[in-house]
Amino acid sequence: MPKKYPAEVHDRAVRMALDRLGDYPSMWAACQALAPKLDIGAETLRKWLVQAQVDAGDRVGPTSEELEEIKQLKRENRDLKEANEILKAASIFFARELDPRHR
Repeated sequence: MPKKYPAEVHDRAVRMALDRLGDYPSMWAACQALAPKLDIGAETLRKWLVQAQVDAGDRVGPTSEELEEIKQLKRENRDLKEANEILKAASIFFARELDPRHR
């Protein structure tokens, strides 16, 4: 299970890294240098920076709001499929019970 960081840590790390991106040759170099100082993983910081850039419109991709909506829709879809399977099983059960040839 991934480690969950508080929102304050996330926001502070993203602000700090975005402010210092110009000081490094690449985003990855910035993440490798700054992540240990912030006590987070370099890849975690890189993902946060990419998502922050997407949310700001500087990079192409689904925004945080869109990702949350997709997650919610997938959850809803899974629940509906489960309910549909239960209803199918119930209808098969009751169809057998009501079948006059079954008695």
